[in-house]
Amino acid sequence: MGLWPRVVALLLLLLCLPAHEAFALISLVSRSRMWPGPTGLLLLLPLAVLWLLPWPWQALWLAPAFVLWLPRWLPDGLARRFPAWVRWLPEDLSYIGRLLHFTLVQKRMYKSFVDVLETRARAEPDRLMVVDAASGRQVSLGEMERRSCQVARALGAALQGSVGLKEGDVAALFFGGPQGISAITLWFGLGKLGCQVAWINCHIRGAPLQHAVLSSGCCVLVADPELQEAVETVLPELMAKGIRCFYLSSTSPTRGVEPLKDLLEAASSDPVPPQIRTGVTPKSRCMFIYTSGTTGLPKPVIFTHDRMLMLVGGLKMCGAKKSDTFYVTLPLYHSAALVVGVMGSLHLGCTLILAPKFSASNFWNDCRKYQVTVIQYIGELLRYLCSTPKQPCDREHRVRLAIGNGLRAEVWTQFQERFGPIQICEAYGSTEGNFGLINYPGRVGAVGKSSFLLQLLCPHELIRFDIETEKPIRDNEGRCIPVEPGERGLLVSRVTKYNPFLGYLGPQQHTEKKLLRDVLCPGDVYFNSGDLLSRDSDDFYYFHDRIGDTFRWKGENVSTREVEGVLSLVDFLEEVNVYGVPVPGCEGKAGMAAVRLSPGKTFDGQKLHGFIQKELPAYAVPRFIRIRDFLASTATFKLSKLQLVQEGFDLRIIPDPLYVLDNKSGTFQPLTPELHRAILDGSIRL
Repeated sequence: MGLWPRVVALLLLLLCLPAHEAFALISLVSRSRMWPGPTGLLLLLPLAVLWLLPWPWQALWLAPAFVLWLPRWLPDGLARRFPAWVRWLPEDLSYIGRLLHFTLVQKRMYKSFVDVLETRARAEPDRLMVVDAASGRQVSLGEMERRSCQVARALGAALQGSVGLKEGDVAALFFGGPQGISAITLWFGLGKLGCQVAWINCHIRGAPLQHAVLSSGCCVLVADPELQEAVETVLPELMAKGIRCFYLSSTSPTRGVEPLKDLLEAASSDPVPPQIRTGVTPKSRCMFIYTSGTTGLPKPVIFTHDRMLMLVGGLKMCGAKKSDTFYVTLPLYHSAALVVGVMGSLHLGCTLILAPKFSASNFWNDCRKYQVTVIQYIGELLRYLCSTPKQPCDREHRVRLAIGNGLRAEVWTQFQERFGPIQICEAYGSTEGNFGLINYPGRVGAVGKSSFLLQLLCPHELIRFDIETEKPIRDNEGRCIPVEPGERGLLVSRVTKYNPFLGYLGPQQHTEKKLLRDVLCPGDVYFNSGDLLSRDSDDFYYFHDRIGDTFRWKGENVSTREVEGVLSLVDFLEEVNVYGVPVPGCEGKAGMAAVRLSPGKTFDGQKLHGFIQKELPAYAVPRFIRIRDFLASTATFKLSKLQLVQEGFDLRIIPDPLYVLDNKSGTFQPLTPELHRAILDGSIRL
């Protein structure tokens, strides 16, 4: 066969590929540094076979490719006649290919997270690593490497430091947002010693703070001097346990807390020999990130180097590039900011812009100032941006990609309509979970996409769940029952050698509570995500609620998230928090919504009644409305429900205006003491 027929066949094959995949193959050939590595050979093998085969065999080779990519060229109605796995196979193959390449090649280049910094710093010492958006302070890779070496030499016993930290010891970091770069420097410096680091939530106080520090097993606490008051409240208990405490400052106003800053500045910045951490392996523990504590005291989640290095690939999997500038406003004690933000940008090689805290009014100004191209969100962050007054410059920015989780479908659309066609990459996962999803095709409202290929690598399932007993429903043989497409179920993921569940530091029962056994077959073990999701016929997954947030009323399951989404469309409601409250004599819990009114707006019970009667099923309509000046939320923008649930609709302890549903008059009327007594004694039925 001549040259030109072979060239034509090759071009036809490339046309079958998605544009980014074809470009990747072409660029692979042109990059001599990638050739002839095993990955390059593997990717180029189909092209080589196609080039060498005679024409009849080339036709057979091209036919399956055309069939697989044919749905891409057909109208949606015709494309849907193909099986879902055929329609989405190109995207699924592309995603799984990138996942395997990262897992088998890129992740294995490093033994610990510190190796990533040292490798990057040697290759590009002058490259900008991180910028503090508040102060404008800039740190290059080389400077971060030198300063982390100072930390290691000042704190390491093998280097004659004063504290005597060594491999395997635990140090706790207690820092606020403005000290982000200093906290990162300490983290890498401690990592060079082989120490484990516990990241303490800077917003907790008293007993929760004491519990968080003590449960980590740390021997050293380094704190932001701005958190002096919080440190002093727990200092006697920490000192009694032999924990040595430091402020990152030149002086200390607190007796028993030592200043650390001058010690660090005086230390040598010479490279720290890796022999100090010879015992560190990819399976070694490297840090602890705490759960939110919404169902009890915070629990330290175990991270190994291997798990850390696996999760940093999420940034690249979502479409970020080395040339990007990544903007992060979340606190560093949150895994999204620390692992995906700091480590993800370091591993990828892009620049990180670190804001001390989220500010809706400063967000876009920072993006323009630092020419940000990728932003990170979580929970309600993008909704807060949409709630700000519209500006003529709303679309004057370079942001092309938003990465995060917890974005509602209505906010997704609203955000893109206002701020431009920014690609949104929604992901699903948890701090302690052994499984995650990414919505790589970008379907609005979905938290991720699965496939039969991903099922092979990471077995997972949605199983039927009883809201009242808060336990999975099992069949006569004691096995859990998978749900059908469109049906809500509890997401569980199988615990295997390649997808382990590391659990929590401390009592084993905390870890055991997150496991389900004998789920689909005898002896299997699954991680219980605690989340209720559904999937459609295309294997896209949709988040509905957390177990405990979903409640049952009149025999029906009510998703607080879905009700919140509907109520948030009411023009006089600025913010909505939905939860269930018990009512004497009633089955389940009645829906209640704590709301914050929009500026300049008043509550209109009749208008709200008419709207929700059209938009919500009868069982999901809230029975009570509570007007609040503000709605409490966590540092990661999750609305707090616990105190609201405990207070219920008790007029004796609630100073806020309360309203109760009145279907007869078609409105929400003020809850008076007389109505309250009638509801409690059953004279009025809800």
